[in-house]
Amino acid sequence: MFPAARTALRVAARGVQRTAVRQAHRKHEPDFHDKYGNLVLLGGAAVFSVIWGYVLTQGGIEWGLSPVGRVTPKEWRE
Repeated sequence: MFPAARTALRVAARGVQRTAVRQAHRKHEPDFHDKYGNLVLLGGAAVFSVIWGYVLTQGGIEWGLSPVGRVTPKEWRE
């Protein structure tokens, strides 16, 4: 292996080791996302489902709006 590449790998490995040691000594206290993240996600999914369920069933949307049979051609004028 080339000396420059070997030195670069050592420097990178040292940086990773320092980061791992720094994070290992830090107390991890749960933040808002750790405490309520899944609850907020499930609540949002429930609200999304309820609103779209209402819109699709009660919104009065006519599905399959095809002009066939509804549009008649105008008479040709000469």
